[in-house]
Amino acid sequence: GTVEFLYQDGDFYFLEMNTRLQVEHPVTEMITGLDLVQLQIEVAAGAPLDVEDLHIDGHAVEARLYAEDPRNDYLPATGRFHRFHFPPREGLRVDAGIEDGSVVSIHYDPLIAKVVAHADTREGAISLLADALRNARIHGSVTNRALLVRVLEHPDFIAGDIDVSFLERHPVDDLAAPLLGATEERLAAVAAALTDQAADRASAPVLTTIPSGWRNLPTEPQHRGYRGEHGEHHIYYSLGPEGFDVEGVGHIEAVEVVPEAATLLVDTVEHHLEVARYGEDRFVDSPEGPAHLVVIPRFPATEREEEEGSLHAPMPGKVVRVEAAEGDEVEEGQTLVILEAMKMEHTLRAPHAGTVAEVRCSPGDQVDAHAILVVVA
Repeated sequence: GTVEFLYQDGDFYFLEMNTRLQVEHPVTEMITGLDLVQLQIEVAAGAPLDVEDLHIDGHAVEARLYAEDPRNDYLPATGRFHRFHFPPREGLRVDAGIEDGSVVSIHYDPLIAKVVAHADTREGAISLLADALRNARIHGSVTNRALLVRVLEHPDFIAGDIDVSFLERHPVDDLAAPLLGATEERLAAVAAALTDQAADRASAPVLTTIPSGWRNLPTEPQHRGYRGEHGEHHIYYSLGPEGFDVEGVGHIEAVEVVPEAATLLVDTVEHHLEVARYGEDRFVDSPEGPAHLVVIPRFPATEREEEEGSLHAPMPGKVVRVEAAEGDEVEEGQTLVILEAMKMEHTLRAPHAGTVAEVRCSPGDQVDAHAILVVVA
């Protein structure tokens, strides 16, 4: 089991004792070489506990990977994970509860994997864990990956200058910001555009007999649009004799472009980016970090108008309580609905002061994500 303490100014303060396996037990297994689950089963079967040669080897650090959005009050997220893969690395252990194609539902805890790194030094374990998380192929719902990587790479964390107020001193919007900056995300959009073009040409053999974007008269550059964490990226590109010219980026030498990946030379720096497609979603992975892009349709559909003051369900769940009725006067921030999902209760509050115009749910209702539950006029 585990005995937990708080540490301050050279003193330890007892917190709690849990006489069972905890989420952190892989750390003990990594630094001792013991299989705690096997030992428990053997002891339960009457075998003696023989660990006289117990010794500690190196350092291990564990991160809990959750399907949750730290920038949205850590709300759990549901949805399908099309791809979930950590490239094998020496010293890396991944205890995952999902695999390619798994759906994270409202019925379970949003913990989807424990990722553990072991190395000779603490700094080595931290570096390995951060790099493994950054380069994992996680194509699907939102996770806390960016937060974990930024905490692991933070100078205070590396130096061990941490305490229980670490997340209060460092704003979550900074720690959970996308791992790619706007410039890197735009390059990911370029890779998505060029590989999408390659995929289109591969699906229509007749197109492979003529140059990309060929016209018998001069025309405008080809265009594809994507929406990412840093806004919209409209990629205008044309094929030249030695590569692509992309507006806003400059000349790019396409070392190799296939439907699944692009190797691009930009200002003498080579970038290799992998692109995966799932409907209108594009997941672009590179050593710099991941990007999630959504195709902007050429002819956007007209958006359905919605009443101002609509209160949406942040995720699928069950309505536990409704604390307002039509005609009630409410204050901004007043509790209107309690929603239960993923073993937690979520309080939905009035977006502003006003009058409850509609109540579209009742206790016991199962509601979908983004469903309008209450309208406050």
